[in-house]
Amino acid sequence: MDDLARFCCLNPDCPDHGKRGHGNLTVPMRYGPNKARRLLRCSTCKARFSERKGTPLFDARLPADKAASVLAHVAEGVGTRKTARLVGVHRHTVTRYVRRAGGHAERLHDDLVAFSPGDE
Repeated sequence: MDDLARFCCLNPDCPDHGKRGHGNLTVPMRYGPNKARRLLRCSTCKARFSERKGTPLFDARLPADKAASVLAHVAEGVGTRKTARLVGVHRHTVTRYVRRAGGHAERLHDDLVAFSPGDE
């Protein structure tokens, strides 16, 4: 049995949108390498989406561990070319993942800071 408590419906028109662990999600199929990724389906609005939707790994081609390694090296301050050599990917791949993760982090920051008190 799949643990889907940390997922929620991503359809903004769904009445259960954003409700984690609501019991409205099922796994109708798996896809990707070794069928490791889950396709989720909302029983309320019938929308289907990847478990990676809304994350920097959505539509990523690298294995998750290699992508995490790229981002970990960059987070430690290692340069693009050195990260590419250490992980074994092209430097443009490093740049693409940094931009993807940076955009995701910016949206998350904006959502979290939207409710912070303003500077006086």
